[in-house]
Amino acid sequence: MTFMSSYQRVWLIVWVAAALGACSTGPQVTRTQNVSESVEAPYENILVIALSTSFDSRRYLEKEVVKKLAGLGTQAVASTSMMNTRTPVTRQTFLAMVEKIEADAVLVTQLVSLRSKGTMTDMNPEATYNFRPTYYYDVWSVDVEEYVEPQAVDYEHSLVLATQLYSVLNKDVVWAIESKSKIKQDFDEQLNYSIYVDEADAITTNLSKDGLISQ
Repeated sequence: MTFMSSYQRVWLIVWVAAALGACSTGPQVTRTQNVSESVEAPYENILVIALSTSFDSRRYLEKEVVKKLAGLGTQAVASTSMMNTRTPVTRQTFLAMVEKIEADAVLVTQLVSLRSKGTMTDMNPEATYNFRPTYYYDVWSVDVEEYVEPQAVDYEHSLVLATQLYSVLNKDVVWAIESKSKIKQDFDEQLNYSIYVDEADAITTNLSKDGLISQ
């Protein structure tokens, strides 16, 4: 009997991601700060910032938020469109961006928590059989060759993001929400981009609902 093995593929998340599962229930949004009474909404030119350890994850989310805002008639610029992986992620960097594009608001999304639970999954072995007759009546020779892979890991992720809207004029937070997502990731699933689309949709929908952007 011959055994053959392959490398076990496990995809890990950094933020909302680096690797994200194929099955998600969609973000559940909770308002953590009501719209400030001094807000000068609707805002018309927003700098969009996503904060995480993965530059690609930041870029993906910012891109989708900007796209959603544009669809709602609001001008927006992604911070990652004006920087690269070597640009310092500092207050001074973002203040320079605000001045450059003359933004009237800054939308900041960052990771609050990420919990992952892995479950070992047994792989089904595959076998081939070779039957040959022998010189004896009703006696057969059987060769069995079985191919077995190591166990795989299925993941379930709990992702929480916090989003705040800052007024450039007031220099303060005027609105905030928290979004929670449950994500299931099979052992052989690759990056699922839909989580960025879902998060962007949840953020911009609530901005519009609360009258912070044009409707």
